Amino acid sequence: MAARTPTVPYKPKQGEIPTNPGVYRFRDADGRVLYVGKAKNLRSRLSNYFAPLHTLHERTRRMVTTASSVEWTVVSSDVDALQLEYMWIQEFSPPFNVRYKDDKSYPFMAVTLADEAPRVIVTRNRRIPGAKYFGPYPKVWAVHDTIDLLIKVFPIRTCSDASYRKAMATGRPCFPGQIGRCGGPCSGRVTIEEHRAIVDDFVAFMAGGDQRFTRELTARMREASAAMDYESAAEYRDRLAAIDAVLNKSALVLDAGTDADLFGIAEDELAATVQHFVIRGGRVRGVRATAIEKEIDIGGADLVDQILQRTYGGAAETDIPRQVLVPALPDDAAELEEWLSSRRGTRVSIRVAQRGRKAELLRTATLNAEQALILHKTRRTSDYVARTQALTDLQEALGLAEAPLRIECFDVSHLGGTNVVASMVVFEDGLPRKDQYRSFSVAETTDDTDSLHQVLTRRLAYLDAPEETDAAPAAAATDDGADEPVVAERRRPRFAYRPQLLVVDGGRPQVEAAARALHESGHDEIALCGIAKRLEEVWLPGEEYPVILPRTSEALYLLQRLRDEAHRFAIRHQRRRRRRDIRSVLAEVPGLGEARIKALLRHFGSVTALRGAAPDEIAELPGIGPKLAAAVHAHLSDG
Repeated sequence: MAARTPTVPYKPKQGEIPTNPGVYRFRDADGRVLYVGKAKNLRSRLSNYFAPLHTLHERTRRMVTTASSVEWTVVSSDVDALQLEYMWIQEFSPPFNVRYKDDKSYPFMAVTLADEAPRVIVTRNRRIPGAKYFGPYPKVWAVHDTIDLLIKVFPIRTCSDASYRKAMATGRPCFPGQIGRCGGPCSGRVTIEEHRAIVDDFVAFMAGGDQRFTRELTARMREASAAMDYESAAEYRDRLAAIDAVLNKSALVLDAGTDADLFGIAEDELAATVQHFVIRGGRVRGVRATAIEKEIDIGGADLVDQILQRTYGGAAETDIPRQVLVPALPDDAAELEEWLSSRRGTRVSIRVAQRGRKAELLRTATLNAEQALILHKTRRTSDYVARTQALTDLQEALGLAEAPLRIECFDVSHLGGTNVVASMVVFEDGLPRKDQYRSFSVAETTDDTDSLHQVLTRRLAYLDAPEETDAAPAAAATDDGADEPVVAERRRPRFAYRPQLLVVDGGRPQVEAAARALHESGHDEIALCGIAKRLEEVWLPGEEYPVILPRTSEALYLLQRLRDEAHRFAIRHQRRRRRRDIRSVLAEVPGLGEARIKALLRHFGSVTALRGAAPDEIAELPGIGPKLAAAVHAHLSDG
């Protein structure tokens, strides 16, 4: 219905929307703010939302059709628009804006600057009033090790508030102070004013001022040694060793004067993960991990824009670096720089790391983000509560009589229309059953829908085969790695289990082909759906329009993982098959043994490169003379 409607009824009249910069809000019938956005030109931006509905991205279409009104506020500059957008997102938490989930599992080092005598602690609480945070650190013991080393150089308070009050009231040092583990006023060694100066040095060192302290301690050590005050010189030497130990834990990755934040981002259609590297004094002082759930289609530079706003919107000026390194430059980078510069008080630049060590570090951060994205999706599907919710949501969305405890997903892969293979992956109770994965070869086919029909017909025939026999259609089962065992000739009763749901990778044509196979096999009782890659639409047989699951839906995450796993398994089977095929062809060459075949494939890297190589190039390999090289070339050319 939505696709037939030209646009939404609340579209403003021509000329009503101003061309000024501003911030806009979409609201539903109850007045709830659904989405907040900013624009340099309100008329230009909003016109994109009021284009014919069938031309909009599916999820943008869902947002504008859910809304019942739009309003905007004109501001004087693009920077004001940026600030107002951030404020409204924080105030209204619109469901269609991206949602952030900080990784709260990492511990921080915190210095309680608001206290009379600040102390250093290890905590996961980011809301201690007046505290200065460093990190996060990957492990709790890493924070404790750093503190143990640093208090040898900067002896600040480590005891609890209760111990501090008792020591100050009684005049007796706190217990950590008695054993040399606390350097606060409660230890009786320094005054409150002297301790505050040491705390300031501690904070300055952790913020990247290590070079100054190294120079000062080195100078003092030399002066003490020249004055033959060897006891003091030894103390300064030990402090320098402690500083070196701390610095070795945080390797120098950029120039010593570099003060920057670097963002590595990985994303798919539904989610994104961010690895935020905090670099001070050229060293990585901490890494913050964030997961983002996307409702409206957003990615690339627009996503970077949202991440920077969210990261620095509530940050203290001391937490804003001189340079921000990102994988893509937002359209409003100049406005973001002006906004950050006004908050920091000095110039802040936003740059894309394109070469050198900064680009290398960005690749490292991006790799970590990619792994975090995989882990984020895996956790959602492996968590029992999430799995249960996913199966329940799937049952409701597809109108099933029961939750689909066994789901099988199929994908077809080919190489330019040849070497067609298919995969079947199995999830039970929302978890993969790799021992029941299957691979199929398709000898002759007209297109993907025909391949899918053939494979499903062959698979469904197993449901009707007697359990005690192996009489079944010839499905080519393969060993696709150590984690997917070989399917040998034996009893396979589990392959005869009836799934509650079949999922195919594709849209309406693939679903209709699968439905035809189900009907012809007499198994209409099995539910069926398809998931289309581009828009993550869920298609049901016989339906004109797809089912759109919310991007935060556990059911959609489960379907996406099924589809991705089936695709991975199919590609892996195809690659192994191609390698076996070329090995078989080369094995037919007289005088070419397994070792030489391996050497050829390793040297040329691909079958295409080997086929295109001249006899002289092949003959350059050790152990392959001109005669054998000519035979290899002729054999591949004939093939």
